[in-house]
Amino acid sequence: MTPDHRSESLMRLMLSLRQAGVTDKRVLTAMESVPRDVFVDRAFKDRSWEDRPLPIACGQTISQPSIVAVMTEALNVTPRCKVLEIGAGSGYQTAILARLARRVYAIERHRPLVRLARERLEGLGIHNVTIRTGDGTRGWPEQAPFDRILVAAAADDAPRMLLDQLRPGGIMVVPVGQSDEVQQLIKIEKTEDGLDYTVLSDVLFVPLIEGMPEENGP
Repeated sequence: MTPDHRSESLMRLMLSLRQAGVTDKRVLTAMESVPRDVFVDRAFKDRSWEDRPLPIACGQTISQPSIVAVMTEALNVTPRCKVLEIGAGSGYQTAILARLARRVYAIERHRPLVRLARERLEGLGIHNVTIRTGDGTRGWPEQAPFDRILVAAAADDAPRMLLDQLRPGGIMVVPVGQSDEVQQLIKIEKTEDGLDYTVLSDVLFVPLIEGMPEENGP
């Protein structure tokens, strides 16, 4: 991709984000500054700036940029926030969060993806991220509580173990749905009186799976 083509593609992508209703300048700046082509497989480099999900290793996908932006804006990350990300994939959403937060802790259940994400983040000079292989349904108890939690996989309901790791006053954004066809993106705010739920949009994510895949070994 030539520099001119890349610039035009980025402009179209940023327009798509605004058309999706994203207005937060910090989020838009973060999306513009993170090169999505770094986080996609070589076969899809020419399509990396399109507003669509793309296949990555281990049978997973890199999320559609407009969905990444909507989720990030709903999370309302501030420079003081400690963020937990469940389902880091190739590290694209992780890099966006790292541009906005004080610290990001990211979990991915596929070890090959963790290796790739770590290399890509380091290559971009992003050093406020700790990423590890693990069961995302269990969160990261030793680092809890978190100010923000983003879940990039669909659960049947808001995961209680993750909600327990959310600081009072914190926000979780999670896709919820019991099938591959009907899912909703939910914003959950943890208050002194309980949990406030806001439905953001219809979405389609891979399921949040408990346990670890066989590829990771013992």
